[in-house]
Amino acid sequence: MANSDDILHRFHDVEQRFQSIEAQLSAPDLANRPDELRKLSKAHSDMADVVAKIGEFKGVDSRLTDARALAGDADPEMAEMARMEIPELEEMSEGLLAEIQVLLLPKDPLDDKNIIVEIRAGTGGDEAALFAYDLFRMYNKYFEDKGWRTELLSTNETGLNGFKEVIFSVTGDSVYSRMKFEAGTHRVQRVPTTETQGRIHTSAATVAILPEAEEVDINIRGEDLRVDVFRSGGPGGQSVNTTDSAVRLTHIPTGLVVQCQDEKSQLKNKNKAMKVLRSRLLDREMSKQAEAQAASRKGMVGSGDRSGRVRTYNFPQNRLTDHRIGLTLYCLDRVIEGDLDQVINPLIMQEQTDRLRGE
Repeated sequence: MANSDDILHRFHDVEQRFQSIEAQLSAPDLANRPDELRKLSKAHSDMADVVAKIGEFKGVDSRLTDARALAGDADPEMAEMARMEIPELEEMSEGLLAEIQVLLLPKDPLDDKNIIVEIRAGTGGDEAALFAYDLFRMYNKYFEDKGWRTELLSTNETGLNGFKEVIFSVTGDSVYSRMKFEAGTHRVQRVPTTETQGRIHTSAATVAILPEAEEVDINIRGEDLRVDVFRSGGPGGQSVNTTDSAVRLTHIPTGLVVQCQDEKSQLKNKNKAMKVLRSRLLDREMSKQAEAQAASRKGMVGSGDRSGRVRTYNFPQNRLTDHRIGLTLYCLDRVIEGDLDQVINPLIMQEQTDRLRGE
């Protein structure tokens, strides 16, 4: 570990950068440069927490230096008080240093983005579709608690209150930073309501978490896009399946196909389909980059590997297991009602630990 002088020197550099950003933000003509203003404001916001923690650390470090000096004081009572204070200050100093190290880790550039979630029933037939609905409900309760806003983009329902597929967007504060860990295969073990002999069945659903792409992230050329309109099918009222309001987009270079038919308006369906298509194209680019880095990347947490089994939900035992970090909780009843932080927080901590180790 670096000595105190090295640490303070590094922290001084961070504070100097922060002060430089503050000085640039006070420039009178900055309002005329909105892109630069946005960039500087975000940098200032990103650094504010770490600078505050550095201030706390420096205060504790100063007190610790004084206490160590007083530990050799000629006054026995003063020296004893100083010696008693030293362990507490050392613990505070180490804790603050650990927090600062995490805050100084380079941020995932996608962490601040909103997301598009795609949940699809996997193996297990009707029971898998019911589980896909349960995941959708669980996530929505979690989003409500966080104050995040959701919008349905596309649904493919079964007749038993299940989903073959459901796609929706989530808007809020740093949504991707917490939800990226949900990508993968989720497995459920329980007795279906239609099971007469009480046997436990295993089903699965896949979850994809796509950072929402803006036009600036992914530019789709008009000549690369085929747009087909057709008559909507399924439930939704008279006008849904009597007009050509459904839209199918095909991205010719990649072969990706997205269709939306939930809205009565063809334009609304097209806009929703474009939102999903951009995000799938961004996810495709991210996957290529992840594959290129795979040789030097050891950890699974946050990799977004959709094919891997990430979690098992065992209802008879009220047990949830996250297979990536070996986490087992016996409170599935609370998790399925949206209490997801107790699952997501350990995943975030593991990712931070791995990054601190350089893994």
